[in-house]
Amino acid sequence: MAVTVDIDLGYEFAVKAKFKPVFDLVSDVPRSAGFFPKLERLTDLGAGAYRWEMARVGTPQVHIQTVYASRYVSNRAQGTVVWTPVEGEGNARVSGSWKVRDARTSTALQFKVRGQIELPLPGLMKMVVVPVVRGEFEGLVEQYIDNLIAEFGGEVQREV
Repeated sequence: MAVTVDIDLGYEFAVKAKFKPVFDLVSDVPRSAGFFPKLERLTDLGAGAYRWEMARVGTPQVHIQTVYASRYVSNRAQGTVVWTPVEGEGNARVSGSWKVRDARTSTALQFKVRGQIELPLPGLMKMVVVPVVRGEFEGLVEQYIDNLIAEFGGEVQREV
């Protein structure tokens, strides 16, 4: 039996950097992945596909590890990077996108990620495991975005 965890996250923010260096970084998967916390290994599978192997979390007796592969397609003219799952790789299916837009004095970014993680755990653990895994994933994504914001010179504060 397995426990399935669904993830659906979205973030919008602006950074104090020009479009070109921002797009160049987020469209370069190995370089961008270097900002993602707890990434154990990134493997180039060719044709724009990469396998992500995250560090194990939990205790020595009970731990989980997320492994997945996605294929990336970038389009500088549209300011997009889109990734789709590679079937048959790992225990998760992850898709998402970056939308990068020149905002004159800054660069606006929109990040979306969806995933489905299959964990080889008894169904009885679902009530405990699902919120923990979602919280861990959300925390990793937020740290990734914070790391990128720092790399781009900080976030542009929006006036309300």
